[in-house]
Formats: sequence, structure tokens, C-alpha cells
Amino acid sequence: MVEISASILSIKNEEAIKTLYNLETAGINYFHIDVMDGKFVKENTSDRMIEYCEYINSISNLPLDVHLMVDDVKSYINSFLAFEPNIITFHLEAGKTKEEIFEWINLIKENNVKVGISIKPNTNIKEIYDYLPFIHMVLVMTVEPGKGGQELIPDTIEKIKELDKYVKENNLEIDIEADGGINTENVSLVKEAGANIIVSGTAITASENFKETVEKLINN
Repeated sequence: MVEISASILSIKNEEAIKTLYNLETAGINYFHIDVMDGKFVKENTSDRMIEYCEYINSISNLPLDVHLMVDDVKSYINSFLAFEPNIITFHLEAGKTKEEIFEWINLIKENNVKVGISIKPNTNIKEIYDYLPFIHMVLVMTVEPGKGGQELIPDTIEKIKELDKYVKENNLEIDIEADGGINTENVSLVKEAGANIIVSGTAITASENFKETVEKLINN
């Protein structure tokens, strides 16, 4: 059974509390927190995501799935640890050295939070293999990170397949999360490729019936 991590990137501030509540009652498994710094990607969502995390922690017990699209990974890890997330994911491309990446992995784990590493569509999947025994999840971006509402890049499906094959061959216990342009029409491709956590934003939040859409994402 796949799990659904609902991206709250596109929800309107004035409707945030109501929308967050409606997402939870629709049967999602995680709130996906898209944290952008205006440097690693163009948009800056940092303040808004901190505000939304505060809302969620006051009204919900659902776990937070924090996705850092930032340059200064260490300071953002420290900022979002305050919300006691289930997992913090950073981008492989933000690391300058292996030592730095392992420092971030250890910092997150020392705080009893799961670790995810994300890769952009153009990054070779093999670049992440050395870190797999030490982390809990790989987030494969199926669009270029930075904004919601994009169309899924077909080549990224092969990347998920390759990762899934490697994980199984090496008996690794790791989640594969896919994020970007996933909707009820193409979700089956992503699931068949090996992803077991699906990030979906506008496909849910722009739909008329959140619960129905979540059920289709799980069952299609």
C-alpha cells in the first residue's frame, strides 16, 4: 500500500487552517513541507512553511515530511527540528563534500528524526548509492524543484525503477518517495516503478473532492 504525502505549497494562506483540516480528513499520511530559500531554487517559502508547521502542530497529529530545497542545509535542519518532524529530506546537490552530507545525516539522526536525501531530475541515481545504508528515504524529484503545478518528466520513472532494483538487490530497507507533477492519471506509472510514498499537491488541493482524489492516488 502506498502512502500519500500532501504538499501544502499551493494552499492559500487565508484558507490554510481549513485546507489543512480537510487534507487530514481526506486520509493523507503526511503533510509535505516544501521549504525553499530563494537561492537553491528561485522561490522563497521559508517563513510560510514555518507558519504552516505551527498551524499543523496545533491542530493535527499527522507526521511532517520536511523537504529542504536550500543551500544552507545545516541551519534549516536546526530550524525545522523544532517542529519534531517525522523526516527531514535535503538535496544531494546542496552538499559540497561527502563529509558534509554525512554531517547532515548524523545531525538529523541524533535528533531522532528520519533522514531523506533528494535528487533532481538530472542527477544520476548512482550518486546516492553510498548513502543508502545510512538513510531512511530517497526522494526522487519527478520535476525540477522550485514550483508546484509542473508536469511529470517521463525520464524520471526510469530513475525510480533503477533505484528500486538496486534497493531490492542489496536488501536495503528504504522508502522511495516521488515528487512532482503526480496526479490520478499518471500515479500508476510511479507506483509500478517502485515508489511507495507519493507526494501530491495541486492534484489534491485543486480538486473538488480531496478524499476522492486521495483514494484514486492510492488505488489507481
